[in-house]
Amino acid sequence: MLKNPMHRQVLILACAQALFQIVSVMVMTVGGLAGGQIAASPRWATLPIATMFLGTATMMFPASMWMARAGRRAGFLIGTTLGVAGGLVGAWGIHQASLPLLSFGTFLVGCYQAFAQFYRFAASEVADAAFRPRAISLVMAGGVVAALAGPLLARLGGPLLSPEYLGSFLILAVVSMVAAGVLLNLHIPAPAASTGPVDKGRPWQQIVAQPAYLVALFGAATGYGIMILAMTATPIAMRLHHHELGAAATVIQLHVLGMFLPSFFTGSLIARFGVLRIMLTGVVLFIAHILTTLTGTGFGSFASALVLLGVGWNFMYIGGTTLLTDTYNAAEKGRAQAINDMTIFVVGLTCSFSAGGLLQALGWQTMNLALIPWLALAALSLLWLGMRQRSKAAKVGA
Repeated sequence: MLKNPMHRQVLILACAQALFQIVSVMVMTVGGLAGGQIAASPRWATLPIATMFLGTATMMFPASMWMARAGRRAGFLIGTTLGVAGGLVGAWGIHQASLPLLSFGTFLVGCYQAFAQFYRFAASEVADAAFRPRAISLVMAGGVVAALAGPLLARLGGPLLSPEYLGSFLILAVVSMVAAGVLLNLHIPAPAASTGPVDKGRPWQQIVAQPAYLVALFGAATGYGIMILAMTATPIAMRLHHHELGAAATVIQLHVLGMFLPSFFTGSLIARFGVLRIMLTGVVLFIAHILTTLTGTGFGSFASALVLLGVGWNFMYIGGTTLLTDTYNAAEKGRAQAINDMTIFVVGLTCSFSAGGLLQALGWQTMNLALIPWLALAALSLLWLGMRQRSKAAKVGA
């Protein structure tokens, strides 16, 4: 039993993160397959996955602003309810062989995903300053469970009922329901009603214009965008180089483990070495990923490159989240977090849609080499912020 209430709340959020990630991985695993069996044309097969991302984009800002008023717990429970509804509607769509119904179901799952994006921010709110980086990283570590359980449950549910994949979406609904049960134990105080003047915080333009906010956002968006670009292109590249589908699936699973396993110690590394150094290490790991892609197109090269990519993403994304939490106050968090996550999501979405075209036009190795200027700019921004912070500290100490 965890006696510290702060630790208990972080554990609840980590469990909720694991369950949400299972749902997301399940859609990514079977959404296209389910769409393909009922779509009139193969080009519409991935529509259920696209509408999941659309649901996240649509709900991200409203979810953040609403939770700023009503509280995290209420918002998170609404999210899981949307997940349950999405699983049931998706299952009904498969039963009726209706692609619009299936796609609406995954749209609702995307809305669930929008609420779940804020679990890591909730962890920063229940943790004290010393525990905050570790709390964020421990919540993100829930993805380790999803990397193992998500594809397994998706494949288990595939042949469970007829038509195929109906069972997968029913399991998705059950997992969302379990997440709701877990979140019932979450206790984050709702914003207290003020009898005095209401602190509305700074305008969003002033929040975003802060150097630390811009560097945090650019670093996290860089990590997310590059990771999505390479991850999306990897299975296609491996098939082009005559690897079996099973080999590509293994590489992606290793990549997802690389994304989330370091979360068990990323927070401790940030606390010891500082957030900017850890984010710079993430840039170095991304460069190592690029160099590894140049070693060839065998299984070992793909697997090593994608593991490095995953760990680099972890350092950049968790580091960016940690840095961001120091740039706003309680009255400003809704705007600050929504703009950050919405921007990151748009970058990731753009990279996912462009991955196939870039791979076809440039090839696997050249596509990755083309990312070096982006990474160089990210490194320069981190170094600039570090020098700026040291200069300010020196002036205060003088």
